[in-house]
Amino acid sequence: MIRAAMRWRPPAPISNSATRKEEIAIMIDRDRPRHRETGGILPRRDAVLQQSSRLRRSRQTAMSKPFSRRDFLGAALAAGVLPILPVGARAASPSPKRLVAGTRTLEVNGRPARVFRLVGPDGRPGIRLDPGDRFHVELANETGSRTLVHWHGQLPPWTQDGFPWPQTPPIANGAVQTYDYAPIPGTYWMHSHHDMQEQSLMTAPLIVHDVAELREDRQEIVLMLHDFTFRTPDEVLAGLTGTSAATAQAMARTVESGPRESGSNAPTQRMAGMAGGAPGAAMPGMAMSVQGHMRMDLNDVHYDAFLANDRTLADPEVVRVERGGRIRLRVINGASSSQFWVDLGGLVGRVVATDGHPVHPVAGSRFPIAMAQRLDILIDLPGDGAFPILAQLEGADRQTGIVLATAGAPISRIADAAEAAPPVDNSLEARLTAVEPLPPRPADIVRTIALGGGMKPYAWSMNGEYWPQVTPLMLSKGQRVEIDLVNRTMMAHPIHLHGHVFQVIAIDGRPIQGAVRDTVLVGPTTGRVRIAFDADNPGRWAFHCHNLYHMMTGMMMEFRYQGIAA
Repeated sequence: MIRAAMRWRPPAPISNSATRKEEIAIMIDRDRPRHRETGGILPRRDAVLQQSSRLRRSRQTAMSKPFSRRDFLGAALAAGVLPILPVGARAASPSPKRLVAGTRTLEVNGRPARVFRLVGPDGRPGIRLDPGDRFHVELANETGSRTLVHWHGQLPPWTQDGFPWPQTPPIANGAVQTYDYAPIPGTYWMHSHHDMQEQSLMTAPLIVHDVAELREDRQEIVLMLHDFTFRTPDEVLAGLTGTSAATAQAMARTVESGPRESGSNAPTQRMAGMAGGAPGAAMPGMAMSVQGHMRMDLNDVHYDAFLANDRTLADPEVVRVERGGRIRLRVINGASSSQFWVDLGGLVGRVVATDGHPVHPVAGSRFPIAMAQRLDILIDLPGDGAFPILAQLEGADRQTGIVLATAGAPISRIADAAEAAPPVDNSLEARLTAVEPLPPRPADIVRTIALGGGMKPYAWSMNGEYWPQVTPLMLSKGQRVEIDLVNRTMMAHPIHLHGHVFQVIAIDGRPIQGAVRDTVLVGPTTGRVRIAFDADNPGRWAFHCHNLYHMMTGMMMEFRYQGIAA
């Protein structure tokens, strides 16, 4: 086990036990170091664990022998000192963390591209919080345009969710907006919910640590996946809908104008006359058989590259790991329109959390991940060597990834093409069981929501309605809600609910005690998934497909609580 460098600090005067614990906790928080970058967005190790040997067991041993991170962690947790700050310390806690939305130049396949960025106070993408920290963040918009950031999977008050309701408009360039709420622990992410900026990489990790993870003493590695195109999102949408980029931009503005409960339930005039054959729109050969006889559509958009932590396999991120190291791999699918199989190669991993919420471990070496979903995978390395972690695009031979490598291990070049991967499915979903399921109770509301639409015209719906002309589902606080999602299209749809978590309770009619999560994939051609959640967060909440272009062309609706004004 590698030990961090030791540095002595004069101990504070000892008072009573409770006060002393608070002083130590404050000192830990004050002196907590920040990671160096490893070339992309990956932390080398959790900051609390990596530098825990800065402290000493007591005043008497302050200048004597060092001890390991594992020794310190066990003692600190047993003493109740780390990592949760006492109430008094948290109340006096600090000023907000600063998150800057800006732009940057990213080189992809030897060609520069102007993309967005979300950079936290430590200079890395996104935000990482220690146990007990509030999500107290100032978002500074330095993009040169308006923006709005959604904290995907978190449960803030609805006015802090980062969705463009009329009451919560985008943030003007040069403005700063403050957020302050109690976060839930796990692997989350942030992305723009304005003007299709998500496609241009306005995304970043949002990691909230908890005590149990610190006890594991594992190296944390974040793997964030993206699909990348040199075209603008307006050009991509124009290609899909057979319109001009200007018309596509007008469509995006209409989406942000807010829901309207009156008007036609058919696609609006902007969708009329669409042709699905615009250059660069669909990927050829992306129809695949399902169960031997049905056909499904995959991969609406032809992308120039697929990124793992902003890099391709031509120059992948190499993350240094210890011999026989213990890893927590946090995989975030931040792609706008692509789904992957996470391939561990010769390694065996255990999925222990989905969308930030613990599940009973499921072992394997290959796991599906839909758009916007997250997987926490525990990996115990067998020894020395280089270990590629790949993400293979469904229905295609393209892939991206990173490499875990011990010191001195030779690293071979990895091709960005491989054997074609099958469509992403719910094979993993059917095996997952929540560690903390919803308490059993009968449903107060049961609704069926039919997913509809198609490629020609390119328009997607919920219950035959196309956003923004939708009818809200009205809820009352305290209700148990069950939603039966039925897919009547030839594409799978990753469906996301804002401001709540739900439990998957049935797949294709088979009851399960499934995962608790915020995004679930509904398979194509009569696929059916039932979810349940408790209406415990009053507000206005979006419910939509997380394929960006399906959402932009109609597949979204509103869940609204009684008493909340439209």
